[in-house]
Amino acid sequence: MTQLTATTSTVESLAGRIWHRLRTLNPVYYIALVLLIGVVVQNPVFIQPDNFLVFLSRSAPPMLLTAGQVFVLVSGGFDLSVGSVVTSTVIISAILANNDPGTTWWVILLMLAGGAVVGLVNGMVTAYLKVPSLIATLGTLLIVRGIGLFWSGGAPRGYLPDNFRMWGRRGITGLFGLREFPYAVILLIVIGVLLWLLLHRLNYGRQLLALGDNPRAARLSGVNVNLVRISAFVICSMTAVVAGVLLGGRGGVSIETGTGMEMQSIAAAVLGGTMLLGGRGSVPAAMAGALALELLFSLLNLLGLPKPLRDAVQGLIIIGAVAYAAYSAKRNR
Repeated sequence: MTQLTATTSTVESLAGRIWHRLRTLNPVYYIALVLLIGVVVQNPVFIQPDNFLVFLSRSAPPMLLTAGQVFVLVSGGFDLSVGSVVTSTVIISAILANNDPGTTWWVILLMLAGGAVVGLVNGMVTAYLKVPSLIATLGTLLIVRGIGLFWSGGAPRGYLPDNFRMWGRRGITGLFGLREFPYAVILLIVIGVLLWLLLHRLNYGRQLLALGDNPRAARLSGVNVNLVRISAFVICSMTAVVAGVLLGGRGGVSIETGTGMEMQSIAAAVLGGTMLLGGRGSVPAAMAGALALELLFSLLNLLGLPKPLRDAVQGLIIIGAVAYAAYSAKRNR
């Protein structure tokens, strides 16, 4: 009898912990699940492993871009230049590579270095010249886009070789019994875990969150405010380069590749609970927000609704999420 009572108590305790965990889980995961069910209802073959991995491969660029955007947002800033970095990565890579497989690796490394420079400029202008990040990155957006369009003459030029494009459209054949396990999904997992560790498990992440919450208090506690802020912009720009490599590999060369991705990354991060004024954010939740948006876009397409609804939906998400965050903060005072 005593053993039965103890077993029942253990089960109830476990159920209580699970219920508490489900109640405190970020709502974006439930939103993504509901949207996934909606897509599957409209297209039952979507959930088949090979088909779902193709969808994840297509979703990897915005998910990685959103994860990078989180670093800037939690520090109290914005990065509007990422869309232009994505576009310029595709355009300039095609010109430099020009279908020569031997150039692929140094071109990718050069693009990553260029992304780091863009992030460095964004961070230094914001940190040392005290220019609001919204204005600084808007200026960088125009500069980077202008350089890319000038170099290409305003039209796609060159060609991306197969060993460059494989990152966005190929994978490991036969892995786990699947037709193909996309390289884009592997990069999504590896880079996602690294960014999660950086923000949520290392002291750097705590410093970044402290900076976004209260810059003056962070400085007084010994945080190198300028260095931490600059590093957030560098990380964000480099994830934009990775997103550009994946998008170029999947869709080829286009001067519209990254158009609108800056707003999509911010909308996805906000949907995942990241505060626009800084101090709070989660890499997994933000990536789930990006996945939820991609599921929503897929559902809108399956329902036959017009593509321009995407912009309206993103705007509603930003306004709604910010309004909800403001309401919650006011209620908890």
